[in-house]
Amino acid sequence: MGMNIGSGGGGDEPDVMVDINTTPLIDVMLVLLIMFIITIPIQTHAVKMNMPVPNNAAPPPRPPEIIRIDVDFDGTIGWNGEVIQAGDRAAIEARLAAVAALSDQPEVHLRPNKLVVYKHVAMIMATAQRLGVTKIGIVGNEQFL
Repeated sequence: MGMNIGSGGGGDEPDVMVDINTTPLIDVMLVLLIMFIITIPIQTHAVKMNMPVPNNAAPPPRPPEIIRIDVDFDGTIGWNGEVIQAGDRAAIEARLAAVAALSDQPEVHLRPNKLVVYKHVAMIMATAQRLGVTKIGIVGNEQFL
């Protein structure tokens, strides 16, 4: 199958003729090609997205209210420029509870300092989530690049 050896004619030069049988190789390659073609549609993944439905209603008359919470490097918390001490967790909970109680919640922008310990930021985010604040986001991420 793999080699064709000539008759032993007894000459000085051997009559050896080496041929590779390429038929099985071509068969294997065709099978692999067919399997590849069959599996291509399985590998395509689609991401289902719920896009907003366009409405022709007028935009809201006023811009949304924004509450800015700044966390300084030592854990000092600022609420729209007013300073709240780092250990005063009750004050931040009371203010976040008041925000969560509103029917149309304002946006809460949390801006941590680059050097702040993570536990101060995590405490504010966990408190906001526990109290039901839904519109919260971290802003100022460009300082961490």
